[in-house]
Amino acid sequence: MDAIHIDIAKRLSFGRRTFDLHIRFTGRSRWLSLFGPSGSGKSLTLKALAGLLTPDQGKIVIDGDCWFDHQAGIDRPAARRRVGYLFQEYALFPHLTVFANVAFGLHPNRLVRPNRMARGKVEEMLEIFDLRSLSSCLPDCLSGGQRQRVALARALIGHPRLLLLDEPFAALDPLLRRRMRHELKRIQSIFDIPVVMITHDPEDLNTLAQTVVVIDEGRVSQVIQAYQQQKRKIRWLSENHPVTAKEEQAHDPDDPQCDATGSRIPCRPA
Repeated sequence: MDAIHIDIAKRLSFGRRTFDLHIRFTGRSRWLSLFGPSGSGKSLTLKALAGLLTPDQGKIVIDGDCWFDHQAGIDRPAARRRVGYLFQEYALFPHLTVFANVAFGLHPNRLVRPNRMARGKVEEMLEIFDLRSLSSCLPDCLSGGQRQRVALARALIGHPRLLLLDEPFAALDPLLRRRMRHELKRIQSIFDIPVVMITHDPEDLNTLAQTVVVIDEGRVSQVIQAYQQQKRKIRWLSENHPVTAKEEQAHDPDDPQCDATGSRIPCRPA
């Protein structure tokens, strides 16, 4: 993956309220995390990547391939972006079996009976995700971790060029969350696919992230490249304010503002 470049703006109205999204960053890694509090614009950014939200202006370029350019009149439809999308609640069809839910990923625009070749692909995915014994089960019979594996298998069966994850561990209990982080890391290595993941949990970053994009109130406040090499130096004061130990020592802890890599962020004593 060469780079994900986003430079977009979008104004949304909710009755008398408006929300302005201005997102600009470039990430060069196989695992990029959008980090910040709820309502900061992370999900809107993910939807713009997927083609489910049309920006008012700007550009989206993936690996040198332009997916959106308002000025040039380019807006590649979602179906042609080859994106796998894992929704926060997994969005499985409750009336379809595990097998049928995974098979839907081959033809996401319609339900069709899979032919022999398609059945072989589905069975291969069930094997990779350890779901073969559950192939005839309905989603209501599955645990949270099993439902997540079904949704991942469905998202990846079409071999997308980019995988989007919207808080994939939010619905899981803490112990299962820890196990599924490592499972997701294993799956990503098998498929060798770049990932963009939304989270507000620093543990997700510590296990998975290579690039961290911090979003607050619709804007990018910081981009941290090579996060795994820097994570021991960073302490997260809140969901949108990272600060290093060196920066804490360099400033008066009673000073409400301190300069961190060009951004002004709150400082607090350890």
